[in-house]
Amino acid sequence: MKKTSLILSAIALIFATSCKNDTKKEEKKTETEMTSTPEEARKQQKITLTKLEGSPEFADASLKLKSPTETKQSKKDIEFNFEVENYELGAQTEPEQPNMLASSAKGQHIHFILDNEPYSAHYESKFSKTLDQGDHVMIAFLSRSYHEAVKNENSFVVKKFSVGEPSEDQMMEVDFEAPHMFYSRPKGTYKGEDTQKVMLDFFLVNTDLATDANQVRATINGQEFMLDDWVPYVMGGLPMGENTVELELLDADGNLIDGPYNKTTRTFMLEK
Repeated sequence: MKKTSLILSAIALIFATSCKNDTKKEEKKTETEMTSTPEEARKQQKITLTKLEGSPEFADASLKLKSPTETKQSKKDIEFNFEVENYELGAQTEPEQPNMLASSAKGQHIHFILDNEPYSAHYESKFSKTLDQGDHVMIAFLSRSYHEAVKNENSFVVKKFSVGEPSEDQMMEVDFEAPHMFYSRPKGTYKGEDTQKVMLDFFLVNTDLATDANQVRATINGQEFMLDDWVPYVMGGLPMGENTVELELLDADGNLIDGPYNKTTRTFMLEK
């Protein structure tokens, strides 16, 4: 009888200890849930990257720079005048993208990028820019109304300008026969429905992408993706708040290709 009592006491002790440990686990779990914000929780979600399909090609669209014709400019205020063929600035791209991408109500436009800074959008072929003294690299390319670049051999212009009398540290040498990558999207702040699908897009010069050749490494909030096809991509699963994209143009061996703009890091915001 005494032996039975001891066994029952031992079982009761084990049961009590188990319940106590379970309670501690629940308390720890509850504490973790309380300290994790919705933004932090969503950042742990897996980001997806898929090719954007269904856009009209505009294979015959072309962009040419009519003026300025001189690469050396004495004045900082420069008027740019482009010639656009087989492409209508200000028109809405048809068919409209079904992927809930951010789009401009002003329609198709020109993305104008100076020194790989964020682009400015222009809905007319003629506009002015103020450039600081020094050397500058400009790329301009046609863009659909939802900001996807038109990618063909005639849809862009890339050129170097020298403004004023640059000092030695304001000068730059650029090999325009070498491969170059210019960052385009994402940019700025996305709100509401525009946050669900965000486009990743860039422009290549003197190169293409392939599995056994040059590739682009896209690092999105720390997650890496290797891109072997020069097309726009759609990012999904992004958290609200600040997000970071880094693009690197790599050779077949995975080395960064030398060039002033072949590695770019940008941040953009998502807001409800």
